[in-house]
Amino acid sequence: MTDLDDRILALAGLAQALRQVRQIAESGQADQAIIDTAVDSVFRIDASSPADVYGGARAVAPGLRLLRDYFGNQGHDELLPRLALAVIQLERRFVRDAGTARKVHDGILAAAPSAERLGATHPEVLAALGSLYADTISHLRPRVLVQGNPHYLGQADVVAEIRAVLLAAVRSAVLWRQLGGSLWDFLLRRRELVAAIGRQLG
Repeated sequence: MTDLDDRILALAGLAQALRQVRQIAESGQADQAIIDTAVDSVFRIDASSPADVYGGARAVAPGLRLLRDYFGNQGHDELLPRLALAVIQLERRFVRDAGTARKVHDGILAAAPSAERLGATHPEVLAALGSLYADTISHLRPRVLVQGNPHYLGQADVVAEIRAVLLAAVRSAVLWRQLGGSLWDFLLRRRELVAAIGRQLG
């Protein structure tokens, strides 16, 4: 195992969260297991390893497959890489803004008891996380613009879920940076990333 084996898990968490953002925005529907993994990760602030952030490496297998397709030039959603880049750029602004980072941290801690009692993806918890994102990260630039079906993007509960999952995506981007990730990985370590994906998928 290498540093990339941990780093690729964070990148997979980011990819699969954003794939759900795209899916919810287009269809109003989501893969519940992936949403559970994403939103649970928001509350695992003190996890002991990258795998533990997601409840185990297997939980990000869908994201690993998305990355494998992307690196193999077989990705079917051309907007997904753009969305990922926007979140990675946003993460830089987020970690440099101590006030916003503190508000997000405090907001997550405040929502944690409800998540523990009701489940992390209960509508009440998603609404709290969605509001937290709207009140904090959404004010940073560049803004992450989500395209989709106006019918669904006009529904408050759908927007709340999208924002909650975007918060999870930012959490994965922060983890990726903490593990040493940078945009240079995509240019200089592409083959090593592909090898790490293969090891994780077995």
